[in-house]
Amino acid sequence: MLVLGFSGGFELISEERPGNLGNAFHDAACVLVEDGKVVCAIEEERLNRIKHTSKFPLESLHFCLKSHGVQLQDVDLIAFYSSMEYAQTSLKLMFLNNPQLTTIEPRIFFQNLFRRALNCEIDEDKFCFVPHHYAHAMSAFAFSGYESSLITTFDGEGENSSGMIFEGNGTILKQIADIPASQSLGHFYWEIITFLGYSEFDEYKVMGLAPYGNPEKNRDLFQTFYTLLPNGDYEIYGDRIISLFDLGIPRRKGEPFTQTHKDIAASLQEALEDIVFHVIKHQKQETKHKNLCLAGGVAHNCTLNGKVLRSGMFENVFVQPAAHDAGCALGSALYAYYQANPMAKKPSQLEHVYWGTDIGSSSSVLNQLMQWQDFIAFDKLDNVPEQTAKLLASGYVVGWVQGRSEFGPRALGNRSIIGDPRPEENKTRINKMIKKREGYRPFAPSVLEEDVDEFFEVPHNQKKLPFMIFVVNVKEEKRQILGAVTHVDGTARIQTVSQKTNKKYWDLINSFKQLTGVPILLNTSFNNNVESIVDSVEDTVVCFLTTGLDYTVVGNYLIRKKDVSWWNYMSLRLFLPLHISLHQVKKFDSQEKFDKSFYIKNSYNQEFQQEVSAEVFDVLTLANSEKTIENLLNKYCETEEGKAKDIIHDLMELWSQRLIVLRP
Repeated sequence: MLVLGFSGGFELISEERPGNLGNAFHDAACVLVEDGKVVCAIEEERLNRIKHTSKFPLESLHFCLKSHGVQLQDVDLIAFYSSMEYAQTSLKLMFLNNPQLTTIEPRIFFQNLFRRALNCEIDEDKFCFVPHHYAHAMSAFAFSGYESSLITTFDGEGENSSGMIFEGNGTILKQIADIPASQSLGHFYWEIITFLGYSEFDEYKVMGLAPYGNPEKNRDLFQTFYTLLPNGDYEIYGDRIISLFDLGIPRRKGEPFTQTHKDIAASLQEALEDIVFHVIKHQKQETKHKNLCLAGGVAHNCTLNGKVLRSGMFENVFVQPAAHDAGCALGSALYAYYQANPMAKKPSQLEHVYWGTDIGSSSSVLNQLMQWQDFIAFDKLDNVPEQTAKLLASGYVVGWVQGRSEFGPRALGNRSIIGDPRPEENKTRINKMIKKREGYRPFAPSVLEEDVDEFFEVPHNQKKLPFMIFVVNVKEEKRQILGAVTHVDGTARIQTVSQKTNKKYWDLINSFKQLTGVPILLNTSFNNNVESIVDSVEDTVVCFLTTGLDYTVVGNYLIRKKDVSWWNYMSLRLFLPLHISLHQVKKFDSQEKFDKSFYIKNSYNQEFQQEVSAEVFDVLTLANSEKTIENLLNKYCETEEGKAKDIIHDLMELWSQRLIVLRP
């Protein structure tokens, strides 16, 4: 039986989002399950290159069908991650702002949307609807390996609930508590991080900032924001959060962090942990469960997860690696499958999430690299792990792209930037030159599964931690050795690496161990600060060329940059992504004369606009042809070489921001 699960929005990539939907339906994804086994899964952002995209997951849908060699008509069930009632409410809101919308009946709407997107017919009866938090819960419980478990799904909000508590037995979920939106831990966290210059989807950054602060400084103030009630209940007083102004003017994005900001982060993290422990402690006492499963966006708070793991409150703790809404595509597919097959057995505990795009054969990789040979040089390596390990031990930072991409927000050794975990300056260098992000942000260690005990404090019964979802203590005597991956509080968000699930990455770390005595590598996702993790060979080359990476290894090929001048970029072709549009605005200036302005805008963020010069705008209007940039700049090349050079410089900046596409 084939079941397709999907999450995401109702509009295609080039279509504007109705304003009254806000950022609902973010983190679009598709998952294909065959007889209860995941055969392929990918987040839409990896393919459409929009972080946390809320578009309809068209590209990931194409991927799942093509990679498994099936047609949409071959799929038995198509599961969406919301109830029928909530989907209909959303369609009603869309109807008010979209004259083209002809139905508010969810099955008919999706039948029309799939027809429009894929140009094929699908029986409307194949669509089924899984309530948001049930999808979250099943995504964790189904892969936990536990026959029975307590399950929590804390997040921002889904279908007017901010979380639910379940008991899981076999393949059955029994809801035992509903946490209303007014008690949303996700919203609570988000509202407070706005005082730190952050916004939605930046929560994990504040988790990394918290160890630099002292939670005691603002503990009394934060305890006025919530009350712990009997029976594991609690109340949040969102109207009191404004009193954070008493601590000073909130930070604006880009401004430096003061100690006050760090203390706020620390108090916020402590408050979150206080509430969650209050809830799960009560539910543990009531249900007597020995196992705990976590899903929902709050379950990406790895510091919280680590403290739950180390508390000993539960014998076993499993966190869904894709705990955010992309994981609902997985959960909805599995929930629908078990509803249709109630006697089916759950799989054993999840070992890996390498379900995405495969980079292809060595010859395929070579053909793609050759297209970029004006900008990169490459060599086929005889011993990839050993030769790469030598570069790492020599201090180089290397992109590492192998096999199938990971499902979820973490790079787990197939789409990674890797480095030596020992020099503390590696953290500063990678944050600044490559990731282009805040200097305090920590990096994760990938450690050989066999050696985890030597360097980290992990529970004796749960030493396999393969998903970078738990923060644990680095052993005190090892902290100085692991300067680049040990956080300021002596912790690390570890990934244990198994020879069984990722032999090539295991071999690389083992080769580094043979050279240095350290069975660990620094691992972070292969992307810069404005893009999702690289997926394809082209994504890889583009990110390599526009960041400060020293080398990149793709498959068996080692890539390095060539020294090129601005003129070399003339040979590339210019394209606009489907979500980008060009805008020319005329308005009166102070002298009551028309003044022209030129902007780039996108189809998913109404507030975004990037101003460009008139000359760059003219060039962009000629994009998406087979002409090279040299052809597009012909009039400047002949008469104004300096002007052509300036335009190339501006195009390179737009390229690095992923607002345009440049290809050979």
